[in-house]
Amino acid sequence: MNFPIEIPPFFLQKALELQINPADISEDFIRGGGKGGQKINKTSSCVLLRHQPTGIEVRCQKHREQSSNRVSAYKLLILKIEEKIKGSQSQRQQEIYKLRKQKKKRSKRAKEKILEQKHHRSEIKENRGEIKNF
Repeated sequence: MNFPIEIPPFFLQKALELQINPADISEDFIRGGGKGGQKINKTSSCVLLRHQPTGIEVRCQKHREQSSNRVSAYKLLILKIEEKIKGSQSQRQQEIYKLRKQKKKRSKRAKEKILEQKHHRSEIKENRGEIKNF
């Protein structure tokens, strides 16, 4: 597997696992949009990657340099292909699930249990006697 650019080993390993063929990916360099003024309007630093077998398109314009955008676009493409192939087993989906679970509202029973423990703790503190000096 020879990608046209140097990809970090972690993403290269994922690409090998998913059997992504670099020949199936088409690259286009286009002019970006948005903030940035003349630099954005004059240079084609935005990278557009298309993976023909899955039909996934990725566009990257995070950095000023085309080379940095190219690396970021390949990383993003590999993650999106993994998400499509593996579904809920992909690393990104597991992270999203973990965050949702952390932010999820506690059930009524869990809240009651916590309040019960707090009440029990306050009773213990109340029953402590004052230390008297003789």
